[in-house]
Amino acid sequence: MLEISNLACSRGDHRLFSGLSFALHPGQIMQIQGANGSGKTSLLRTLCGFIIPDEGTISWCGENVRDMGEEYFARMMYLGHLNAIKDELSALENLLISAALSGVELKEADAILALRRMGLKGRERLPAKVLSQGQQRRVALARLLVSNAKLWILDEPLAALDVKAVALIQELIAEHLTQQGMVIFTTHQPLDVAGMEMRSLSLS
Repeated sequence: MLEISNLACSRGDHRLFSGLSFALHPGQIMQIQGANGSGKTSLLRTLCGFIIPDEGTISWCGENVRDMGEEYFARMMYLGHLNAIKDELSALENLLISAALSGVELKEADAILALRRMGLKGRERLPAKVLSQGQQRRVALARLLVSNAKLWILDEPLAALDVKAVALIQELIAEHLTQQGMVIFTTHQPLDVAGMEMRSLSLS
């Protein structure tokens, strides 16, 4: 379980949010809503442990994530609105390196299968710089297929994706939730995960 208690975060002298409390259990999904500048990305990055909150605590299975260190990072997968891939490396090399940095032992054959499921068959060994924006986003999203993380934190996961790719991401999220995973995300596009109750949290 992920539990947030009385969380507060500021950007400079501006308080983005305060008194924020909620819990997320296995199999649950939550959308963070709010206008641009309301603190959605800051909240996600705070939940990841990248930003230290002004107040409050973030706990994983009852333990403060700041005390868990790498153990928490192994349970969590963050995908930002930027793809964080290297242009000069191939899609395959990007996925293999990302997995290694996350502590996941990934065989090349399994990485290729993941990329092909993401619609990148025939492009696995092409430099990322020659791929379209949508294809680069698919490379980044392929990390979800090879991750062991229980908690997915996704910032605009549908950006630059076509209708077919959006349907695939919804399918992957549904699979993850069925396996008792958890998802927190932001999006400006509709996300429909069949059979799952969508919780929402508004930052206003």
